[in-house]
Amino acid sequence: MTRFLSEEEILLAHFRLIERYGGSHGVRDLERIKSVVQGVGQEVFGVEQYPSVFEKAAVYARNIIADHPFADGNKRTGITVAIMFLQYNSQIFKAKPGELEDFALKIAVEKLDIKEISTWLQNHSKAKS
Repeated sequence: MTRFLSEEEILLAHFRLIERYGGSHGVRDLERIKSVVQGVGQEVFGVEQYPSVFEKAAVYARNIIADHPFADGNKRTGITVAIMFLQYNSQIFKAKPGELEDFALKIAVEKLDIKEISTWLQNHSKAKS
C-alpha cells in the first residue's frame, strides 16, 4: 500500500529546510499544497493517473516547484518531498553531491514533465532489500 505525505508533513519539511538552509518562511497559497496532496493519488474513472511510485514522486516535485506554494524554497521543498515519498515507499535514493539541486533547478527552468522527472528519479533509486 502506498504511503502518501500529508499537508502537515510537507509544511514541516519546508519549515525544516528553511531553518537549515535559510530563506523566507511562509506559505503563499495553502490551497496549492492541498492540490499537491490530492493530485498525487488522483484517479480518473477509477484508474490511477500516476500508477508508479516514481510518477507519484514526480508529481510532488513538479507541482511544488512549478506552483510556488511557498514564499521561498519551492525547489528545495519539491525535490525533498519527492525523495521523502520514495523513501516512505521502500526506495533508496542515490545521487552525487550537487546532482539533486541541479535537477530541481532543471525541473523549474526546463519545465520538465512527469515522465521526465519520474525517469530521472527511477534511474537514481533502487528498491530496499
